[in-house]
This record gives sequence, C-alpha cells and structure tokens, in this order.
Amino acid sequence: MIVRPIPSLTTIIREVWRPLTALFIWDVIVTVVYFILPFRAPELPLTLFGTAVALFLGFRSNSAYERWWEGRGLWGLMINASRNLGRATRNFLPDPDAAPFKRAIVFRQIAYVNALRCQLRRQPFDDVTLDYVAKADALLALARTNAANGLLDGTGRRIDEARREGWLDTIQQTTMEGVLIDIANAQGGMERLKNTPLPNHFRFFPTLFVQMFCVLLPFGLVETLGFATPFGSTIAGLMFLAVLAIGNDLVDPFANSPHDLPLCAMCRTIEIDLLESVGLPAPEPIVADRKGIIW
Repeated sequence: MIVRPIPSLTTIIREVWRPLTALFIWDVIVTVVYFILPFRAPELPLTLFGTAVALFLGFRSNSAYERWWEGRGLWGLMINASRNLGRATRNFLPDPDAAPFKRAIVFRQIAYVNALRCQLRRQPFDDVTLDYVAKADALLALARTNAANGLLDGTGRRIDEARREGWLDTIQQTTMEGVLIDIANAQGGMERLKNTPLPNHFRFFPTLFVQMFCVLLPFGLVETLGFATPFGSTIAGLMFLAVLAIGNDLVDPFANSPHDLPLCAMCRTIEIDLLESVGLPAPEPIVADRKGIIW
C-alpha cells in the first residue's frame, strides 16, 4: 500500500507513460490528417459520450473500492481476533506448567496468519511462515489443501487438549472457540473476495468504452483546439484512463502490488502483539520503504 501522500514523479511516469504515449500519437495523427486532407471532422456529442463513460467508470470504481475496503475490514477483524486469542490464552492459563502450551497457541496463530497471507497472494510459504509452523510443531497442516485452515483446526484441537488436561474449563473452551469462529469467518470472507472477481460486464465494458472515447475525442476537439488538440485531448483522455487504472488497482486487495493491502505489515502487527502477550521478544514493526510503500 502506498502511504506517501503525493506519489513520486517516477511512479507517475511508470504508471502512465504507455497509454499516454499511445494517446498522444493518435491525437497527433488525427490533427495532422485534419490539416492536410480536405475533410471535415464529424461533430460528435462528446458531452453525452463522456457522461455515459463517467457513469460506467463510477460504478466500476465504487465496486472496486468496496472490495478493497471490505478486505481491509476483514483483516482488521483478524487482528482483533488474534489479540483476543492471545489474551484469552494468557489469562485462562496462569499455571506455569501451561507455558509451553501458551507458546504453542501463539506460534500457531502467527503461523496461521502468515500462511493465510501467502495463500491469498498465491505465493509459496515464506521463511516467516515455515519458521513459526516448525515452532508450533504443525508441519502436518502444510500437507492440507488449505494449510491455513489446517493450522486453525490444530489450534482448536490444542484447546480441547488443554481442557482434557484440566487447564481450561468448558466455559473457557467455548470462549476461545468463539474467537476461532470469528477468525474462520474472516478467512472465509477473504477467500470469497480473492476467488470471486468482478462480473465480466464490470471489467470489459468500462475498458471498451474508455478506449472508444479516447479514440473519438480528438475528432470532436480538433476544430476547436486546432494544433493544440494533441495536448488537450491527451490530458482529457488521461483523466478517464487514470480512473480506469484506479479500478484495476483496487479490484483485488490481495494481489501483492503496491496498491494492495499491506498484509506483511498487518501480519507483523499480529506477531508483535501475540509474542508480547506471553512475554516473548518481538520484532520491529514493518515500515514504509524509500518509495513510500508498505507491504
């Protein structure tokens, strides 16, 4: 996620130079042909076209942002539920003999959120995930189709084991199971967002209409702007292309691009909170890099 309030000039150029160059070349061609060949540019209802295209882009951008914000809300629930699990583990198990069990629960939850991060981003499990899986002795969970869910199931079994050992009563077990249910519900919402793209109409038609509008735009401006048409038409078309690109950037909040949710930073937040809850040393928070991006 880009946290810098104003993007750098390099970032802007990298994002827009291809469509900007193609649009400018097309506008120059239309302008040159208009002044060389004896033809009259067709009078186009650009206001009507632009309004229709703006409506399509507005619906698409709103839908994409709703997906992005829902993903952020679900990860907020995940952070809160992880803290609740850590607090319940610490408070319900004051017995010194249960210290290894508390650490195992904490390690499992840290491994779980990092495994979920990798699954959502379609990445192999990284060293952070594998290290905490080994610490929690949960290697069998990685063999499951949904490794994150396997880790969560293992946490439930460890809680039941603590009840059988007499460290937890049934009310405390039910409380902790309720937290696991909240975690599972949040995971299900994230997987729904990841596996369900926007309907094809929301993806295809706005792109088609914006490209058509940019192609027709210089024909409607050349008689008014003359030789300034390439600049005016390019800037106007770029505005529509920018809104289209914003929708593309936000539609998948877990795609591991600079515009997506900072899953690494949120997993590190959970890691810090859980380790500190059981008195273990914690790493430093993840901060934005030199480009103003936090992953």
